[in-house]
Amino acid sequence: MTRRFITPLALGLATLSLAAFAQAPLPVVDAEVRKIDTEQQKITLRHGEIANLDMAPMTMVFRVKEPALLQKLKPGDKVRFTADKVDGALTVMTLDPAN
Repeated sequence: MTRRFITPLALGLATLSLAAFAQAPLPVVDAEVRKIDTEQQKITLRHGEIANLDMAPMTMVFRVKEPALLQKLKPGDKVRFTADKVDGALTVMTLDPAN
């Protein structure tokens, strides 16, 4: 094989690998709502491990991607959520009542 063939092939494979990684679904985490701050668009959750953020179980404040996620919630509610780092801030991406 020549370098003209190997280099584009390697770049193509690397791009496919990154695309597959970027599209991996976020893990769903069980949590309890501790506090809601609709004005600041933040929620305090006591949550389990968040594997994609390498975060142990704890209680902490998250920003929410969509303020509407905070509607109809109150402290003490059990929820399931996904979180990711967005623009350097830990952000709740999805938030649903636990069954």
